[in-house]
Amino acid sequence: MKKKNQVWVIPTLAVFVYSLVFGNIASAITIKEERELSKEFLRVVASRYYIIDDPVITDYVNKIGRKILAAFPTQLFPYHFYVIKEDSLNAFASPAGHIFINSGLFETLESEEELACIIGHEIAHVFCRHISQRIGRAAKMNLAVLAGMMAGILLGSGGSAAAGNAVAVGSMAAGQSLSLSYSREDERQADEIGLQYLTKAGYSGKGLLSSLQKIRSKQWLGSDLPNYLLTHPASEERMAYIDGWLTRYRKRNRDKSENSVDSKEFKRVHTRIVAKYMEASIAQTRFKKMLSRNFKDPMAHYGYGMLLSRLGNHTKAVKHLKKALEQSALDPYYLMELGGIYFSEGRYENAVAILTSATGIINDINGKFYLGRAQMELGKHNEAIEKFEEVIKEKSNFNQVYYYLGEAYGKIDNLEDAHYNLGIYYYNKHDLKNTRFHLSRAVKILRNPEKRKEAKQMLAELPRHINNQKEEINKRRAAP
Repeated sequence: MKKKNQVWVIPTLAVFVYSLVFGNIASAITIKEERELSKEFLRVVASRYYIIDDPVITDYVNKIGRKILAAFPTQLFPYHFYVIKEDSLNAFASPAGHIFINSGLFETLESEEELACIIGHEIAHVFCRHISQRIGRAAKMNLAVLAGMMAGILLGSGGSAAAGNAVAVGSMAAGQSLSLSYSREDERQADEIGLQYLTKAGYSGKGLLSSLQKIRSKQWLGSDLPNYLLTHPASEERMAYIDGWLTRYRKRNRDKSENSVDSKEFKRVHTRIVAKYMEASIAQTRFKKMLSRNFKDPMAHYGYGMLLSRLGNHTKAVKHLKKALEQSALDPYYLMELGGIYFSEGRYENAVAILTSATGIINDINGKFYLGRAQMELGKHNEAIEKFEEVIKEKSNFNQVYYYLGEAYGKIDNLEDAHYNLGIYYYNKHDLKNTRFHLSRAVKILRNPEKRKEAKQMLAELPRHINNQKEEINKRRAAP
């Protein structure tokens, strides 16, 4: 849900800056078209790919994005940053400020500096409206078709032939073609503007060169051309330009010390991505190697513990997380993982104790959710309800919590809120029969007028809601 105080009006100064920097952008689609296209594109991406919904990861990536954006002039769009579970090396920006990073690329990077430089470069492409200009040069076509074509181009996986050909892809149905490969001029402009604002945000800019070298090395090692290089050409000329820019910047600012970034936070998030989303055998080899170098490394134990939990070996997972806690006894992230494992094992008293401690240190949505579930298992339904309500207040689209909240209310014989929350859960699940059952009963007994009005509205929208679901299923079946 958007905040009410969010500014959507484009300030005159921002328009003036854009016109000065980018000159004639008459070939670009309009701001309104760009926003509409970005919504459709996000829907396509969400329907075809696994967008990682892990607060530890998403909060960190969005924090870096906001830090960089604070150095930019006022933006035309609100920006959002995502990590996609995909092994291929890729990152891309959609129109209107949606920026995506593949988990495979994140795993390859070695510092926040490198990650920030990739994000800053993508922000610069949106700032320059490069994709919008390329789309604007193509003939008009249906938004859904256009969004699907963009997804095929930008998310082509593994550097495959299909992905390579998608750089100039044709839509037989629309009789149109679309190229989203940035030109040499686009890349030069995004490099220069990205570096300018990255350094203003406190980064050195060196991560842009080192991250491109890492991506390029995958090709030199004999793999297919990484996806990032399909749409972001990384020629020697371009890398020489970046190197020259950095040299000139250091000479101009030799009296200024570079700001340090929190390497521990990057390592924690990076470790989490490897443990939870990398191919398990590769991740296991990596953590074993880390432990062979330093058996006391708490981050290696943390990662190996998460991986073992993911593989169902909870006993060994607990041992490794306890090893991590020996080095850092009150680390809330280590505690959170241990509490989650205790819950999975049915050790609810232990889970409540650990998760209560962890969520008292950091505000973690998943931690609160599992704390509430553990409290339910112990018959502490009022305490569970309190936690579930906190989760919904902070993240209203966390659908699973509505089910357990409804169940908890049912346990204390509060049937109006039980039916109301279960109705929301099934509505979001597109379950017609159960939605009608619970919301119809909620409407009859709810005393809260706002909730009754909302339940009535959902019931009224149900036929259209289900039709939208059917259309989505048909689109997925028709997709190549």
